[in-house]
Amino acid sequence: MSTAPLLPLILIALLCDAAFGYPDALYARIRHPVVWIGALIGRLEARLNAATMPERTRRLNGVVTLLALIMASVGTAWAAQSLVFALLPRFPALLITGLAASSLIAQRSLWTHVEAVAAGLESGGLTGGRAAVSRIVGRNPEALDEAGVARAAIESLAENFSDGVTAPVFWGVLAGLPGMAFYKAVNTADSMIGHKNERYLARSAGPRRGWTI
Repeated sequence: MSTAPLLPLILIALLCDAAFGYPDALYARIRHPVVWIGALIGRLEARLNAATMPERTRRLNGVVTLLALIMASVGTAWAAQSLVFALLPRFPALLITGLAASSLIAQRSLWTHVEAVAAGLESGGLTGGRAAVSRIVGRNPEALDEAGVARAAIESLAENFSDGVTAPVFWGVLAGLPGMAFYKAVNTADSMIGHKNERYLARSAGPRRGWTI
C-alpha cells in the first residue's frame, strides 16, 4: 500500500485508543499483542539461552532470537495490513487497520492508571494514593507524602509516554502497522532479555556469558 493513508490510519488508532482502550473482555479472551510477543520471546529464550551452551552459541542465538522476533511480528502485521487493504475499500480498511493499531498505543491505559492515583488521593487520602501509585511505580510508596505520590505518578506518566504513545505513533506514521509491531517487538525484547544480569550479561569482571553485548 502507499504511504498516503498512514497519517489517517494513526489518527484513527489514536481516537480508538482514547475512546475504548484495550477492552478487558478482549484481553481475557485473547490477551494482548505485547503478551503474544512476550510469550514468543520467552519460548525462544528458554530454548536458545541454556546455561550449558557455549558462549559463542548463546550470543549467536541472541541475534537469531531478535531476528526471528522481528520477522514474526513485522511479517504478521504486514500480512494483516496488506490483506485488509487488498480485500476492502480504503475507508473500511483504514478503520479496521486503525483499530488494530490502537492496541499498540497506550494513551488511555496511562491516563487510567494516573487518574486512579488522583482518585485514590481524593477518596482515600494518603493511604489510597499510596495504594494506587504502587501499581505503576517500582519505588516504595510508604516513604512518600501526598506531594511525593502525585509526583511519582506524573514521573511514571512521563517515563512511559514515550514507550506507550510517542514511539509507536512515530513508527506508525513511518511504516504503518508493521512499523508499530517492529517497535513493540524490540521494546519488549529490551525489557525481557536486555538486562545486564547474571543470565544475560556477556561481558563482566568474571567469566563472559549470555546475550547482552
